[in-house]
Amino acid sequence: MGSIELVCPAGSPAMLRAAIEAGADSVYCGLRDETNARNFPGLNFSPAELKAAAAWAHDRGAKVLVAVNTFARAGEVDAWRASVDSAAAAGADAIIVADLGVLAYAHAQHPGLRLHLSVQAAAGTAEAIAFYAQAYGVKRVVLPRVLSAPEIAALVRETDVEVEAFVYGGLCVMAEGRCALSSYATGKSPNLAGVCSPPEAVSLEETDGLLTPRLGGFMIDQVAPGTAAGYPTLCKGRFEAEGTASHLFEDPTSLNAMALLAELRTAGVRAVKIEGRQRGKAYVARVAGAFRAALDALDRGETTAPYEARLTGLAEGGRETAGAYRKAWR
Repeated sequence: MGSIELVCPAGSPAMLRAAIEAGADSVYCGLRDETNARNFPGLNFSPAELKAAAAWAHDRGAKVLVAVNTFARAGEVDAWRASVDSAAAAGADAIIVADLGVLAYAHAQHPGLRLHLSVQAAAGTAEAIAFYAQAYGVKRVVLPRVLSAPEIAALVRETDVEVEAFVYGGLCVMAEGRCALSSYATGKSPNLAGVCSPPEAVSLEETDGLLTPRLGGFMIDQVAPGTAAGYPTLCKGRFEAEGTASHLFEDPTSLNAMALLAELRTAGVRAVKIEGRQRGKAYVARVAGAFRAALDALDRGETTAPYEARLTGLAEGGRETAGAYRKAWR
């Protein structure tokens, strides 16, 4: 049973260096445009920065995976093709793709470039994964965050494609990256805007001594000052139904599956992924360091227990969950 690859986010060159120095085996990043799902002001890489970052990472034995993982606009596919070309020219170890047309272009034009299937493609069956492998030569699939550990084990037994699973960070109740709620409220597609709650659509006001977050003008919660709360998103808002205010869609909580690393390794998961390219270098250094220590402990035949409480302070709303891996996430 081999070691699990630790894949960490890199929203900037500084974050990339911090992740690798803290123990990441691979980092994933994107170009500074709407071809990646974290097209956020102040984040991402120019083609020149990407090439320099890839060279720096390779000198230290780490890999760079480039996310070209949004769905292309009809009639405007040139930007996505250009991002594929830039990633290949920069020496990327793989690109992470969801769009069928982008996969087809990369497979045809860059046959030596390794292809990973993005979580945005939501491929959660052996049949779906086999299609991508046979049609486009996909070597790894990033699984959607709705499968339990036993379901992942069953899936691994039915496919030769490498499996990568999220183990830390945000959760999403919608089809990955395609939140109709946020699109309605903000007028922007999370697929292309880089975030489900664009900062320009978020406002906070004090009402009757309570803090009221709004998205696109819609009130989505009211909390007392000083109360732990996550970044305002519609799916994690509190709404009144039948006279009771509650989190109707999703509780504000963060995924932390460190305690399941041994089970995921036994299931055949080849890589584990940390979410959070929109965070900072201090965040990625802390999370990468904790998971590096836990994975190294597994390799030594030890338990991950001593490391499982290291990240509690980073959790959204001050709460953590094992998510769908244990089917306890609401």
